[in-house]
Amino acid sequence: MARRRVLRPEERDLWQAVARTLRPMHDVPNGAIPEDVAQEAIFPKETLPPPPPPKPALPRFRLGEKATPVQKPAAPPPLRMDAGLHKKMIRGKIAPEARIDLHGMTLAVAHPELIAFLMGAQASGKRLVLVITGKGKQVYEPVPRPIGALRHQVPHWLRLPPLSAVVQEVTEAHLKHGGTGAFYVWLRRG
Repeated sequence: MARRRVLRPEERDLWQAVARTLRPMHDVPNGAIPEDVAQEAIFPKETLPPPPPPKPALPRFRLGEKATPVQKPAAPPPLRMDAGLHKKMIRGKIAPEARIDLHGMTLAVAHPELIAFLMGAQASGKRLVLVITGKGKQVYEPVPRPIGALRHQVPHWLRLPPLSAVVQEVTEAHLKHGGTGAFYVWLRRG
């Protein structure tokens, strides 16, 4: 922690010269400014740089020891469906059994529509459905929204209840089914 610096005599004289030219905003007894207030006025505590954060303690290392392994980044979640079927799906070789188009809907309207559609599709025995969100466009409103609000929000909805119990896998659609503006949703068996 940094120690407070004491004023040198020439700095103290300069301060006194400046202090004599000032008019107090409030009545100060004897017209004098206490020494600690004078020090604080020159070097306020807010202007002092914060102390550096303490360095984390590293374990001692000795020659001949093995270094601790570095943590690898988390791998993407494993597939929850057959790999061959997944490959066919992302290549657009499997046709979706049903589709919903959420273009032009607000988030408040699209969410219940999506829930009703996916619950109904699972109840009717469908496995692969196409959810079209669109790629999104710039919206100028008083309240800022991300570009492609539905495209951004739909994958989150599919991972949250009640849809997480219905959805097995979500993947971006092939170009012939909408590309980045649509999602394949593989449903669990009913």
